[in-house]
Amino acid sequence: MGKRRIVKGANMTADGKLMDMLTGYAAAHQHPFNIFVHMIGIPTILLGVLIPLTWIGFEVGEVRVSLAHVLILGFFIFYLSLDILFATVFAVAALLLVLLAEKLGNYPGSMSWYIAAFCLVSGYIGQFIGHAVEKSKPVLIKHPIQAHLAAPLFTVVELFKLAGLREELFDEIQSRINS
Repeated sequence: MGKRRIVKGANMTADGKLMDMLTGYAAAHQHPFNIFVHMIGIPTILLGVLIPLTWIGFEVGEVRVSLAHVLILGFFIFYLSLDILFATVFAVAALLLVLLAEKLGNYPGSMSWYIAAFCLVSGYIGQFIGHAVEKSKPVLIKHPIQAHLAAPLFTVVELFKLAGLREELFDEIQSRINS
């Protein structure tokens, strides 16, 4: 059994499930163009999913809760098991997306359906173009459920990387990819 390493500030061990997920994801997302496309495409796809989910809901006291809220809560709980800070940042960003989805979902007629479909189609096309440039097979093809569960968290993680935060975590990930 290998020695456990703690990645400072990462809220996890270097051999934990988040580290394994991030390493697998990062290995298929090394090209800056692919990363850029994913940073736009993943939230766009999520928005496309959230729009119709805002139409179905129930009341909890005085508050309306939609299936979009339930989905985000499910993601948040799963992400909490991986990393508290990443999960919290995801929740804030995702709730902003839910607010946007609610606005777009209230457009008259079938306009909101068109917007949701456009978000889904354009988001996925972007993902495939990014992987074509990178010359790597999309994780979506290999592991569709895992890809959809993990992708929103990876956009948050990538924001941390772009901001230069938690550098030890990213150094460890890159070292695993290179070994």
